[in-house]
Amino acid sequence: IDDSVLTAKVKTALIESPDTKAHQINVETDHGVVQLSGFVNSKAMMDRALEVTRGVSGVNSVKNDMRVR
Repeated sequence: IDDSVLTAKVKTALIESPDTKAHQINVETDHGVVQLSGFVNSKAMMDRALEVTRGVSGVNSVKNDMRVR
């Protein structure tokens, strides 16, 4: 899967999840490794974003650079 396609799939999954505020999370992909960054409201939201991202097909691994505000 092309990295730009994977990034779009992850962003869509985050938008569709009611537990994540996708506009707070930046998504970058390099060779199937997805990096999430930005500031989120809670540890629970961060955990949910990681879980949603790992569930997207084509994601090899996830790097977490998100911070709780």
